[in-house]
Amino acid sequence: MFKPCILIPVYNHEHAIAAVVQAVLTHEVDCVLVDDGSSAECAQVLQGLQAATPDRVTLLRHDINQGKGAAVLTGFRYAAQTSYTHLLQIDADGQHCVADVPQFLAQAKTHPQAVIAGYPVYDESVPALRLYARYLTHVWVWINTLSLAIRDSMCGFRVYPVDAVIALMSRQNIGRRMNFDTDILVRLYWDGAAVINLPTRVAYPTDGVSHFRVWRDNVLITIMHTKLFFGMLLRIPSLLARHWRSQPEVGK
Repeated sequence: MFKPCILIPVYNHEHAIAAVVQAVLTHEVDCVLVDDGSSAECAQVLQGLQAATPDRVTLLRHDINQGKGAAVLTGFRYAAQTSYTHLLQIDADGQHCVADVPQFLAQAKTHPQAVIAGYPVYDESVPALRLYARYLTHVWVWINTLSLAIRDSMCGFRVYPVDAVIALMSRQNIGRRMNFDTDILVRLYWDGAAVINLPTRVAYPTDGVSHFRVWRDNVLITIMHTKLFFGMLLRIPSLLARHWRSQPEVGK
């Protein structure tokens, strides 16, 4: 059985979220919104979206802001309770290409145990500093997985198998803010999940709102990479064995 839902974590994106939800609903997949302690104005917009299509849109809410990762994890708990098999995560600010949803879901249906991870194809709106800074995380991810299997660990447009994430959540604390996307993808790779990388167009962003907090989030990301590095050291034998198993035999 393949039963996907689309999850959108939302924090004060009242100017962009309606267009994102409308685009998502054209793909005939249920939509789950997680209001991560948004303002009253944004909460009202979200309530209106849910009321307009109650059979297609579910609205979950945090009383206070807990972070993007926490909102996505709340969505995973709901997805598991509601028997969804896969969860497609997409951002609320309109930066992701919703037209790519069918392609991502088709890959997830064909490879149900894999993570289908988007890697960005940027237009001219991407800030140069952000573009260059991503490469530092890419290098650390390649080190912490001892592979190049993950092309981009920071893009929040991806499909997860719900059971694999629930199993990981049961034994591991996962980053709850802007450290979430990289943390969970590396740990799922460590758990044996395949990663299928798909290109997707990304623009920055339609409503001009960024919730990245330079000092707080950079500290959290640094701590995350440090923990992942020491976790990698403990997993060197299994990671190397996985790498060699994936290599074609000579002469084949």
